[in-house]
Amino acid sequence: MNKEDNFINTLFEKTEKTEAVKPQTTEIIKMPMSSIVPNFKNPYKCREEDMKPLEDSIRENGIIQPLMVRKDDKGDVYEIISGHRRFLAASRLEMTEVPVVVLDISKEEADIILVDSNLHREHILHSEKAFAYKMKMDAIKKQGKRTDLTSDQVGPKLSAKEVSDEDSASQVKRYIRLTKLIPKLLNMVDENKISFSVGVELSYLNKTEQTDLFKFIEKELCTPSLAQAQKLKKLSQEGTLNAEEISSIMKQPKPNQVVTVKIPEDKISKYMKSNATVKEKEDFLAKAVEYYGKHLLRQKDRGAR
Repeated sequence: MNKEDNFINTLFEKTEKTEAVKPQTTEIIKMPMSSIVPNFKNPYKCREEDMKPLEDSIRENGIIQPLMVRKDDKGDVYEIISGHRRFLAASRLEMTEVPVVVLDISKEEADIILVDSNLHREHILHSEKAFAYKMKMDAIKKQGKRTDLTSDQVGPKLSAKEVSDEDSASQVKRYIRLTKLIPKLLNMVDENKISFSVGVELSYLNKTEQTDLFKFIEKELCTPSLAQAQKLKKLSQEGTLNAEEISSIMKQPKPNQVVTVKIPEDKISKYMKSNATVKEKEDFLAKAVEYYGKHLLRQKDRGAR
């Protein structure tokens, strides 16, 4: 088997869901950049930190791995299936042509290959995986294949073999739920400012509610806990969530935000019996603070007379 045939086979080993996909030719040809367009629904981002070393490599060695393309259904151009970053790097380097392999496949098969060939990247954002799963599910639906993913947070376990070989059915559905988030909240999930689980719960809020929530987050510099997100979701489903309710729920203290004051034991031990329990020490300190507080109030009252 020559190198070109092996390259094609390796690609399709990763995409068993495509049916009888055959390359139009195994020949690697040079194609003008002007004849190639990206898949504009590509869920994966081209990060600057990845582009610099890629550009340096292409500048020195050229494009070693050819792009995969297919004839666009609506024009005389070829849509990228695999190789968006290489295409961008070539464009930045002002290359006029790139090596490609042309595949004779449908749009849906191309979308599935695009998703599967990128899911195993070392660094992939929650949003990328979310839109990738949705893209693949939509492609499967259009192919007429059965899918019973309803994208709900809680529900019966369903088969997700057609969408993911790694994540469970419920996890696939949670990822797809993230596509319902407004961009500003989805960015916070990608930046780990909001946890994945919280993001899933917030995805059930409508766009207006999500916008009101983001405004509160931006103003108060705080994010919802899972319990708060679940309360927001419940009120939203009941149709009673508004900006005032969002503020009320968000201002409730979170368990991990309760302030704990630590006092060195030697500062209070001389006022207590030596064998005092932790509970007795806590009660002692609580009463001491209460008495001292009353003392301050009495002093304030005398000063006001």
